[in-house]
Amino acid sequence: MDGGPGPRNPEPSEAVRLLFARPWTFVRGMSRVDDLPPVAGTVEVAFAGRSNVGKSSLINALTGQGGLARTSNTPGRTQELNLFKPERDSGVFLVDMPGYGYAEAPKEKVDVWNRLIRDYLRGRPNLRRVFVLIDGRHGLKKNDEEVLDLLDKAAVSYQVVLTKADKLKPGGIAKLAAETLERIRKRPAAHPEVLTTSSEKGAGIDELRAAIAALIG
Repeated sequence: MDGGPGPRNPEPSEAVRLLFARPWTFVRGMSRVDDLPPVAGTVEVAFAGRSNVGKSSLINALTGQGGLARTSNTPGRTQELNLFKPERDSGVFLVDMPGYGYAEAPKEKVDVWNRLIRDYLRGRPNLRRVFVLIDGRHGLKKNDEEVLDLLDKAAVSYQVVLTKADKLKPGGIAKLAAETLERIRKRPAAHPEVLTTSSEKGAGIDELRAAIAALIG
């Protein structure tokens, strides 16, 4: 005899709410890939971008915790892989990667950061996607393209996120999103959708949350 329908998975919007309604915590910063948690049973979603693109502000907006990720007006402050996880769920991590393209940093330090980024991207089979943040005021730059090349070669799925959308007119950010999508259209590892966000105004945050929740499952 049929005992009725079994338990349902939460609707997507409910799954998103449940994921980001709980408190998130900073795990720690790690300067070597070998120090990262074991990959078994875990899922990671990473954020990459030029220095001062707004990675920390975006993570704070996503989690609804203004002081979770340290923000700074000084480019190049993030020098490690900074991990964040929701409380009561040790298997999900958001990873704030070191900013790239900071011209004033010593070359030796830049080389260390870049090596850490390369090692991380090549060595984490539990990495579901890298969200590559692009400053909406400037669009894709040469060093952004170099990171996209690295992601393509490493076969790591990535999605472009335009930040600081509030600094442009509505038509301007929509035009930039279309132009950016066209520029990445033939890249093998690129997700075929460009998101636009504003950490200050909250625009696009729900869409990015939904994308992350879908990846985590």
